[in-house]
Amino acid sequence: MGATEDSISPPPEKVETESQLQSPVANDLPLLTQTTERKLMAKVDWHVVPFLCIMYLLAFLDRVNISNAKVLGLAEDLHIVEGTKYNTALTIFFVPYIIFEIPSNILLKKLKPHVWLSMCMFLFGVVTVCQGLVTNWGGLMTTRWFLGMFETGMFPGCFYLLGMWYKRSEAQKRFSFFFSSTTLAGAFGGLLASGLGKMDGLRNLAGWRWVFIIEGIITCVVAIALFFLLPDFPEEAKWLTEEERNYMRAKLAQDSGHAGTEASMGLRDILEVFKDYKIFIGGLMYFGQIVTAYGYAYFAPTIIQSYGYGAIQTQLYSIPPWAAAFGFSMLIAFVSDKFQHRLVFAIFPMLVSMAGLGILLNVHGENNTDVQYGALFLVTAGCYSAMPVVVCWFAMNLGGHRRRSVGTAWQVGFGNIGGIIATYSFLEKDKANHYRPGFSIGVSFLAFSCACCIAYFLAIWHQNRQRGRIMASGDPSYLEEDGEKLGDMATKFRYAY
Repeated sequence: MGATEDSISPPPEKVETESQLQSPVANDLPLLTQTTERKLMAKVDWHVVPFLCIMYLLAFLDRVNISNAKVLGLAEDLHIVEGTKYNTALTIFFVPYIIFEIPSNILLKKLKPHVWLSMCMFLFGVVTVCQGLVTNWGGLMTTRWFLGMFETGMFPGCFYLLGMWYKRSEAQKRFSFFFSSTTLAGAFGGLLASGLGKMDGLRNLAGWRWVFIIEGIITCVVAIALFFLLPDFPEEAKWLTEEERNYMRAKLAQDSGHAGTEASMGLRDILEVFKDYKIFIGGLMYFGQIVTAYGYAYFAPTIIQSYGYGAIQTQLYSIPPWAAAFGFSMLIAFVSDKFQHRLVFAIFPMLVSMAGLGILLNVHGENNTDVQYGALFLVTAGCYSAMPVVVCWFAMNLGGHRRRSVGTAWQVGFGNIGGIIATYSFLEKDKANHYRPGFSIGVSFLAFSCACCIAYFLAIWHQNRQRGRIMASGDPSYLEEDGEKLGDMATKFRYAY
């Protein structure tokens, strides 16, 4: 009865916090004498996030501006109105984009991010300019192929690089802000296209050609600047002091294990990653998202134009749904990081998007265009909020350079097969039927993505329990494991939910 609180507490060495359970190394960190952690992370944010956001904004803009160009007359001028030639031109982009994802991430590691990413950016800027000069379908197909080849490294490369700078509990806000470059690109693209469309006839060039030419030139100029501004990995960043570099290295190792900077990246090492079945689930989660996301990105102007708006009005009306998606995405990211949870914040936005697609499937008619337009807000906000959560959740559960570089490239590469399905989801012949096949496909694949997210959660929950039992058994063999080589496959590693 007279016992103190200390007398009934377990011995200090027996107490394990949640962070210790999820950390593969001890909690001790080097002291910061010249700065604070808060100031250091602000410094990292300013050197890493804005430049990657600008890069991906322009990459996504150059990828989907063909939808704005179509509204301004591209299909008529290139004589690809009939059949599925336009859809095939969208599809060809994804072939090299999928094939070269993993090789691109390997080259990024070997050549340094600021070299590889800025070089790829300059090249796809040049291709975008060339896209504005094509005169037939064959020329469009050729430029779309090379656009996919040079853009292949942007998304997985940026996510890989981001993942090497932040702890799992810090990552979602940064990932979502970066991913929101896509929503800003959608909004900015509509605004820019509405202005460039008015250049129709200047220098005897159609307005849609100016969309490609001007946006491609902007990309090339920015790529040159980013060669000098883009960050490399924490171990290589020259703008960090030695004290800051040691602190970042220890902090990130505490959260996800040692980075394994010198880990080999041969073919056998790459194939080793695919022995983990969770890698395939990660690809399937993203695959379901991509179908709906690209379906909207490529065909939103076409859908909006079907509500009776003119070409310039359509470009302007395409802006607000993208802006709403940015706000909703950042809200989801903030709450997800606050609760340090991912599953619910991946599934809830998908349900929002499915609700919007349900409205579009069932509400039609000239008197209901406002309702249909409003439903586009739900589709965009939901889909483009769930995607960064899915990618961040998977990427940050991969430990070490090898598994994270290969795993993120695989997820994005395999997932973008969904882009091929998306390009054939909205066909011109379905306009009379209110594009019902496209909306139905979107609902179906979002439901599939939800199921894969639940399967991934069950897989990592099961492995965490298994590892907990091994460590509780008293068998010390796991202490002999090479954490740098195994990454998240090490017994000490705990997956985040």
